[in-house]
Amino acid sequence: MLQSIFIQNYALIDKLDIDFTSGFSVITGETGAGKSIILGAIGLVLGQRADVKSIKKGASKCIVEATFRIANYGMEPFFQENDIEFEPDECILRREVSANGKSRAFINDTPASLAQMKMLGEKLIDVHSQHQNLLLNKEGFQLNILDILAQDEQALSAYQSVYLSYKKVAKELDDFIAQAEKSRQDEDYIRFQLEQLEEAGLKDGEQTELEQEAETLSHAEDIKAGLYKASQLINGEEGGTVSLTKECMQTLQSLTQVYAPAKEWMERLNSCYIELKDISREIGNAEEEVEFNPARLDFVNERLNLIYSLQQKHRVQSVEELIELTENYRSQLNAITSFDDRIAELEGEKKKLYAEVLRQAEKLTALRTQSARHIESQMESLLIPLGMPNVRFAVELTPRKEPDSKGMDSVTFLFSANKNGTLQNVASIASGGEIARVMLSLKAMIAGAVKLPTIIFDEIDTGVSGSIAEKMALIMQDMGRQNRQVISITHLPQIAARGIAHYKVYKEDTDTGTNSHIRRLTDEERVQEIAHMLSGATLTEAAVQNARALLGFKQ
Repeated sequence: MLQSIFIQNYALIDKLDIDFTSGFSVITGETGAGKSIILGAIGLVLGQRADVKSIKKGASKCIVEATFRIANYGMEPFFQENDIEFEPDECILRREVSANGKSRAFINDTPASLAQMKMLGEKLIDVHSQHQNLLLNKEGFQLNILDILAQDEQALSAYQSVYLSYKKVAKELDDFIAQAEKSRQDEDYIRFQLEQLEEAGLKDGEQTELEQEAETLSHAEDIKAGLYKASQLINGEEGGTVSLTKECMQTLQSLTQVYAPAKEWMERLNSCYIELKDISREIGNAEEEVEFNPARLDFVNERLNLIYSLQQKHRVQSVEELIELTENYRSQLNAITSFDDRIAELEGEKKKLYAEVLRQAEKLTALRTQSARHIESQMESLLIPLGMPNVRFAVELTPRKEPDSKGMDSVTFLFSANKNGTLQNVASIASGGEIARVMLSLKAMIAGAVKLPTIIFDEIDTGVSGSIAEKMALIMQDMGRQNRQVISITHLPQIAARGIAHYKVYKEDTDTGTNSHIRRLTDEERVQEIAHMLSGATLTEAAVQNARALLGFKQ
């Protein structure tokens, strides 16, 4: 529960540090004194969106820090999952907002995201403001209340798990059908392209080989003449390089006995002689192989033209890419032929999952129906003492045509405050005061079902007064006894008198401007504050005595 809050440079607050107590506490103050500022600051540490306009004029940043005691509320898993140190006796949430728009969040001095802060904040505090009464008209809000009170988390989780699987398969099926239809429309085109490519019979490396052969065939006569001439120069019978080299070797051989260097030169020439003979033989063989073949040249050019035209048509640069494209077309055709099998498989899986969705939804509906009957009786028992002797409250569950993420149930809270009145949607016929009492009763029931450390009611007493206000205070007082902290921001003396602790928000003018403050009142100060709430600015003895009497009832 909330132990303390520190606020600096927020709105009209220069610096504020206030401790809170457990049980039922009240906050009072004149309109405009700054009660909404306190709530706004609490909202920051609960992960709400920051506005730089809320920074006190002239300050570079604002800081809000709230300390909670969470030992008895089973929150350790959150800290383990988010790798944050768990401190049960002193959990600290801090938010810093700079004038440049940057915002930083910390949980136990560990940097945290706003999502993490909001997730933890929802486990720590429920702030009920007047605008929340408008949520009573939202079906999703009513269903959420029903689920909380039904305590159907496991059944809802099981349902949502199978529902997500069902939706996933349904989407996969729809996508597959759309893909199949498109592919079938393209089937003739794909088949024609594949047949043309398969007919071409392309092979890896073929283009390079054909281009080289085309060059050779196109210049066959020149190549053959050149090779013949080279062969004659190397190995001609008269003046050929081979014969001259042999003659040179013989000359050096005759000198080896009288001139030593001649031996080394002769050996080196012998290596050249062997190499020249090999070259001569290879040139001769090549010269014999090269021949002018117009028919082969025509075939090679036709083959290359086919390859070039296919490359241009399919916008690729190589035979290898054309072969890859062939495989791609072949795979597409194979996929088209297997579409029917896959569609039938997915349809069967979807049908099976849908049946399981309905089965899980039926379990969820049973739990909700049982809870709805309990809510109806509990709500009437809570609302009758709150000045509604003829009240009727019903929870109507209507089956949906198709399941959604929450199940098969459409939920409506029905209400009638008058004898023999027709049950209608609670938000459409209840007055402001009646809505406030309905919401307080629902919150009281929720508080009994959920381990929520702190509940703050922001003027939930709107539209009520007198003995009804006192009975609403008794409900909040009872909620505060259940290992829970309840704080009510109120304008009614009947509610203010029931608090274990009483805090007052007020404004104070200084030389530097106006500041908002909050402090805990002493017993005598409480008498004065409640007396003013009874009589207004002019304090009367009767109001003081009335205030003492109200506080005496509390004791």
